[in-house]
Amino acid sequence: MTHDTTVPVTGEPPSAERSWPVRAAGPSDAGHIVRLRSELILSEPLAEEWTTWGRNGLARRLAPGGDARAVVVDGPDGTPVCCALAFVHPLLSGPAQPGGTAGRVRAVATRPEFRRRGHARRALSALLERMEAEGVTLFELHAREEASSLFRASGFTTASSMTRMTRPGGAAGPQPGAPSAAAYAETVPKTTGYACVFFTDVEDRPVQLRATYSSSHPWQFPGGTMDHGEQPLQTALRECREETGLVVRGPLRLLASVFSPPGGPWPYSTAGWIFDGGRLTRREIQSIALDAREHDDVRALALADWKELMPAQDYDRLDAVMTARASGTAAYLTWGWGGSPERDPDVRLA
Repeated sequence: MTHDTTVPVTGEPPSAERSWPVRAAGPSDAGHIVRLRSELILSEPLAEEWTTWGRNGLARRLAPGGDARAVVVDGPDGTPVCCALAFVHPLLSGPAQPGGTAGRVRAVATRPEFRRRGHARRALSALLERMEAEGVTLFELHAREEASSLFRASGFTTASSMTRMTRPGGAAGPQPGAPSAAAYAETVPKTTGYACVFFTDVEDRPVQLRATYSSSHPWQFPGGTMDHGEQPLQTALRECREETGLVVRGPLRLLASVFSPPGGPWPYSTAGWIFDGGRLTRREIQSIALDAREHDDVRALALADWKELMPAQDYDRLDAVMTARASGTAAYLTWGWGGSPERDPDVRLA
């Protein structure tokens, strides 16, 4: 087993450094980890194309479901100054590994100016604790002589029952370069999309539908989640027709774009678009045919009258959409799972 490590760290961090966070690393940390290993561990640093190749590969393996586990210590600027990296893999259960899972420590690296302050020990301890919590029951590594004291202090002992051998593969294998689109897609944040149509009546009173599926956000514009291959305007028109029976002819003006970071029960960020459907006559409003599985009421009320019926952030979004229609300036909103949406006044309506 080959382990990559820098010189072991002893002692305690200065008091100012003891509060530096020790945290589990994610895909966004892959580049820092690969560069720490390349610059501080390897006898010859990796070429830039191999650094990129390694970063993309490690990012995929650090994502949920991957086999990589890593811990980093963040410096005062938020950049990792130390890392500990391992990979987990299944094996046959036995007396020494009853859980049938092993963890192989592959790299512990600390920037030279922060060595001998305990950061490597903190990172390694957190990494081992994390894997133990997952049921890993056997830990392996190969340590250079100058690093052995760090690992002995963490409970590792010398195993001389086997001789290390290596056999490079016969084929050349993959070469560094641009990752496939599918591979790269696994490393970037995921976002879902929705689109809506905003109506008022002829007296400029907002028209909204009451949702049967959401007690926390009861009043909504006609709209919904984008289907695969759809553009936002197509989604808005389709959802409006399905939810109200109204057929709106595009193109429609964009009133607002809304970004929601991950939160609540939804694990992804969300991007939304709200289009101006114009003014509905009383007869058109009366003709709206609701699907009882989704909505059970439709109302046209003055803006101020909606305030008592909606959460504050939903009302603020409604107010921003009304302002955008009146001003000709499209709103850009950040709508979270709590609080009020933030507006960017500098986004112009096309």
